[in-house]
Amino acid sequence: MTRALILGGTADASLLAAAIARAGIEAIYSYGGRTRAPADQPLPTRIGGFGGVSGLADTIRSEGITHVIDATHPFAAEMSRNAVEACAETDTPLIALERAPWTGMSGDNWIEVADVNAAVAALPEAPANVFLAIGRQHIAPFASKPQHTYTLRFVDPPEAPLPFAAEMIVSRGPFNLDGELEMMRTRGIAWIVARNSGGDGARAKIDAARLLGLPVVMISRPELPERRRVESVTEVMQWLSHSTRLGA
Repeated sequence: MTRALILGGTADASLLAAAIARAGIEAIYSYGGRTRAPADQPLPTRIGGFGGVSGLADTIRSEGITHVIDATHPFAAEMSRNAVEACAETDTPLIALERAPWTGMSGDNWIEVADVNAAVAALPEAPANVFLAIGRQHIAPFASKPQHTYTLRFVDPPEAPLPFAAEMIVSRGPFNLDGELEMMRTRGIAWIVARNSGGDGARAKIDAARLLGLPVVMISRPELPERRRVESVTEVMQWLSHSTRLGA
């Protein structure tokens, strides 16, 4: 009997949960716990970390998990690495549902960097209005360039004080192109810092930057261990069906 564990938190993970529920497959949906008001899912849901590789492996065993789907954010590197190790330890099939990264096109002005610290270094020394579209866990290094006026956008209001003064928008995506253009024009945004998350839900800010001729400091994805990877819910469902028939 199939019993899947979805490591979720993304729009793609929610689409997968709906497909699995419709198919009548037994599954658990796991949120990492960073969002205080996570969206409801049509599956039994847990919230919070596992306690590293050993904790995830223990959960796989205790819950009778037969398949693990890593549908976390492309930058949730620690969770993805833990999933690879825990599934190897428990001999559990693993697949990653991971959208393709964005690729630059004509008119884009990207400055591609390896990490957040490099993104800070890429910003100009002259004061500018900067939109940090990178999540609240990663903003602290930008305190080293306090001359800029930062705009931040979070799903939830931060629980702790921000490490620097900033304009804050609390809103849940997806965001559309017209809205992103209006936000950037109204706030006089001159620079954008983004992570290469890929997919359509967060792309509007990248398209808006192109239309406005704004530079985008684009943080590349972290390197992850080799694992089976697909880009669509359909492919995950096919994998579940095929591996179940084979007894994998």
